[in-house]
Amino acid sequence: MMRTRWRRGWESFTIYLPVALMGLMALASWWLVRNAPSVLPSAPARAPVHVPDYFMQDFSVQNFDAAGNMTRQLQGDMARHYPDTDTLEIDAVRIHAKAPDGRQTRATALRGLSNGDGSEVQLFGDARVTREAMQLPDGKRAPELRFEGEFLHAWTNEERVRSDQPVVLWRDKDRFTANSLNYDNLDQVLQLEGRVRGVLQPAPAAAGGR
Repeated sequence: MMRTRWRRGWESFTIYLPVALMGLMALASWWLVRNAPSVLPSAPARAPVHVPDYFMQDFSVQNFDAAGNMTRQLQGDMARHYPDTDTLEIDAVRIHAKAPDGRQTRATALRGLSNGDGSEVQLFGDARVTREAMQLPDGKRAPELRFEGEFLHAWTNEERVRSDQPVVLWRDKDRFTANSLNYDNLDQVLQLEGRVRGVLQPAPAAAGGR
């Protein structure tokens, strides 16, 4: 009788043993998950730092068109490239640009902040942008234009010059001063604002005149 009871008990135990083992394993898994160390949060992405990644000294960078003609030359004593803004900060900046019609523009300043190819540049300190005189296809002469100030913002491709600070504009020997300037050569628009003054020189007398 005892042997029969023991056998039945053992059979019952072996039937429920897998269920009990599965319960123990589930309980162990829950305990491990609860007591496992939490994953450290990922470090936040670092904001770009305004630090130069390369320097150029006594440099000259030139751009050319498809025909191999130079369209722009950017020079300076020292340049620092900032990757966060993709700009060049240039000491003693000098720019020489040539338009397709042959018109030449030159810009200089004590310091410049330029995009990579020099097509847009902010000029600081003794800034000067000069559009050289040239003979037009109709035979007329386009006079030299020169902009001077402590700050000038120039776009050489669009032939635009702007400033929100006092400027001096020379048109040949004619002289104008203003508190701000907006010049667009392609649209033939010149805006002088603020306290505007001008001094116009008399045109030279024609040869043989009295």
